[in-house]
Amino acid sequence: MVHGTPWRVCRGILLAFTLLCAHSPLQAQSLFDGAENLLKQADSLFTGSQTAAGPSAAAPTTQQRTRFVVGLPKTTEFEVFSLSNPNRVVVQVSETKLRLPEQPKSAPVGLIKSFQAGLAGTDRSRIIIYVTEPVIVSSARIEKAADGRNQHLVVEIAAFVPVTASISSPVKQQVAATPSMSPPPFALGAAGLQPPLPRPAVSPDVLAQRAFKPVIVIDPGHGGHDSGAMKNGAVEKEITLAFSKILAKKLNATGRYKVMMTRDEDVFIPLGDRVAFGEKHNANLFIAVHCDYADTGSTASGATIYSLRDSVADSLRRSTRDDVASSVLSKNEVEKVKRAGGSDDVSLVKDILADLAEREVDATHDRTGVFAKTVIETMGASTAMRNKPDQQASFRVLKTAQFPSVLIELAYVTNKQDAANLQSDAWRDKVTDSIMSAVDNYFSNQVAQLPM
Repeated sequence: MVHGTPWRVCRGILLAFTLLCAHSPLQAQSLFDGAENLLKQADSLFTGSQTAAGPSAAAPTTQQRTRFVVGLPKTTEFEVFSLSNPNRVVVQVSETKLRLPEQPKSAPVGLIKSFQAGLAGTDRSRIIIYVTEPVIVSSARIEKAADGRNQHLVVEIAAFVPVTASISSPVKQQVAATPSMSPPPFALGAAGLQPPLPRPAVSPDVLAQRAFKPVIVIDPGHGGHDSGAMKNGAVEKEITLAFSKILAKKLNATGRYKVMMTRDEDVFIPLGDRVAFGEKHNANLFIAVHCDYADTGSTASGATIYSLRDSVADSLRRSTRDDVASSVLSKNEVEKVKRAGGSDDVSLVKDILADLAEREVDATHDRTGVFAKTVIETMGASTAMRNKPDQQASFRVLKTAQFPSVLIELAYVTNKQDAANLQSDAWRDKVTDSIMSAVDNYFSNQVAQLPM
C-alpha cells in the first residue's frame, strides 16, 4: 500500500514509470531530465481523472455509424485499420496509459460488440474492437477533452459498402497544418495526427506484415552429449529437435508470430542459457519440448504439461521484490529522483517498483496457467494424455518472471505405443497442429493481451 497525498503518490508513480521505460542508467538520466514536465502533466492527468467524466462509452451516431472514444494523457501518434474474419477494428496508440469506455453489456452498442486492450510493444497499446459486420474507419482524430486538460482519441466507424478503390499502403501519417485549418493547442504544432480516412478493409494477409508479432521461443530439450531419455528406438534429443522444427515452421507460416529456437541442431545448451535466450529476445511465450521416462514395469503413458510450482513462484516473487528494491536504482538515478522530488521519494519509488515487480511475477504465473490449460485441451483431442496431465514442477526453464513458460512432455519413450507415436510423422503433424491451436487460443485470450 502506498501512502501519502494524491500529488505525492502520482509523482512517485510517474517517477517509477519513467524508470521502467529506461533500459539503461544513461537512458534513465535522459528521461529524468524531463521529469518536471511529466510531473506537471501528472497533476492534470490524475486530478482530472477524478473530477471529470471519463471518455464516453461507445455511442451510435446513426444506425450504420458508431463512435468509439479513448481518453489519453496527451496527443500522440496512432493507427486505425479494419479487418475481417472476424470483423474488427484495430487501434494502435503510442501511449500506455489509456482511459477506456465501458464494455457493451448484453447487446451491441451500434456496430460495436465488445473490445479488449493491452500492450503491443514496450511503448504502444493496442485496442481490438469487435464489430457486428464489415466496417470502414470513416474518421479518426484527437480532440481536447471536456476537462480542458486531457485528450480524446475519437474513432468513427461505418458499415462497409463495397467500392472500387485501392488499399493505400501507409497506415500512419502526420497531416500538416494549412491556412484554413490552424493547429489546435493540443496537437503539438500539427493539425492532428490522422490515419487515412475511408478505405476498404485490409486483408489479414496484408496486416500480418505490419502487425506486432509475439515472440515465441521453442526449446528442444537436451542435445549434444546429453541424449536424454532413450528406449524402444526413441532418442529424446532427436525427437524434441525434429518435433520443435515442425512446430516452429507451422507457427512462422501463419505470419502472426516471430518464432525462435534455443537450438536448431544437435548441440548441448545449458539450462540457464536457454532461459537467458528467452529473456534476451523478449519472449512472450516459452515452450520447452521433452519426452518422458518411467521406471521398469510402469505402464505410464501420454503427454504431461508442466508449469512452475506455486511454492517456487512465491519464492521467485519474494526474491524478485528484494532484488528490485536493493538494486533497481543506480547512484545517478537516485540523485535524479532526489532532485525531482526529494529524498523521501527514493524510498517511494523503490517501493512502487518492487510492487510492480511482484505483480509481474503474479501476472506471468497466471498467464502460464492459462496457456497450460489451453495446451491440455487442444492436445487432448489429438493424442493420449496422462491421467492428471496438469502438473507443477521446479524445472530451471520454468523459473522466470519475464515470460509465461511451460514444459511439454510429449509421451513416454518407455511405453511402446508412445515411442512409436514419437517417431511417427503423422503423429507429429497432428500434435504440432494441436499445439499451434493452443498458441492461437492463448493469444486471443484477454489475459494474454494484458500488459506484461
